[in-house]
Amino acid sequence: MSSDCLFCKMVGGEIPADVVYEDDEILVFKDIYPKAEVHLLMIPKKHTDSLTTLSPEDDALTARMVRLLPELASTQGLDGGFRTIINTGADGGQIIFHLHIHLLGGKNLPGFG
Repeated sequence: MSSDCLFCKMVGGEIPADVVYEDDEILVFKDIYPKAEVHLLMIPKKHTDSLTTLSPEDDALTARMVRLLPELASTQGLDGGFRTIINTGADGGQIIFHLHIHLLGGKNLPGFG
């Protein structure tokens, strides 16, 4: 854990989160500034800054996170589809430097293009 990381503080219970799912390695909570009807954030409890700092030791956890996304979407009523976004680096729109996956869905989800 990083002592100055907002998401690490959520994992440690120092900052409250509206938790939707939690296990030994993953925490999923509602985004406090939602961009869609459903907007969840999925993080590994182990601190890693972004996709660029993942190592081969993170492969199993990363795969688990990706496989969990459809299950979480279903629990949120997103059976017709959902969107996932991973912002990487400042130029990629990342604001909090702890790897996280946005899960978005619901009515009137804007498209790209």
